[in-house]
Amino acid sequence: MPEGRTSNSEPSRRVQRDPACGIVGIDHVQLAMPAGEEPRARAFYADVLGLVEEAKPPNLATRGGVWFRGGSCRLHLGIEADFRPARKAHPALLVEDLAALAERCRAAGYPPVIDEPLEGFDRVYVFDPFGNRIELLERISTEPANEEDFFA
Repeated sequence: MPEGRTSNSEPSRRVQRDPACGIVGIDHVQLAMPAGEEPRARAFYADVLGLVEEAKPPNLATRGGVWFRGGSCRLHLGIEADFRPARKAHPALLVEDLAALAERCRAAGYPPVIDEPLEGFDRVYVFDPFGNRIELLERISTEPANEEDFFA
C-alpha cells in the first residue's frame, strides 16, 4: 500500500509526531501453540534452544502457554484454540555459535533448513514442535553491531 494511503485509498491524515512519545523497542514476541503442549514447548525452547523459562503472572498463567527469555529476547507461547502454525511469519533469534545450535537442533529431531543468504549473517530456519518457523541467525560481520543495522 503506498505511503500516505489507507486501505480505502483515501489519503491518511498526518499526525504530528511527539518526540517524547513513541515505540522504543520490542518487549516480546508471541507465537501460538496448541493447548496442553507446554511440556513439548519446554523441551524445544529450553532444552534445545537454551532459552530460560519465565514465570507467567498468576492472572495469565491460567490461560496456559509458556514464556521464555534469552539475552534481550523474550518469547511467549500462547494457547490458540483453533491453532495453525506460523510457517511464514516468524521470530528471528540472534544466536552465538550457530553451527553448534543447528547441530543440537538436528540431533533433537528439528533439522535446520538453509535459506537464501542474508548479508552479514549466517542463518537457518527450524520448525518448533508445533510447526512454527523459527529463524536462527548469527552475525558474521566484523563491524560492531548497532540497532540501526536491523532497521535500515
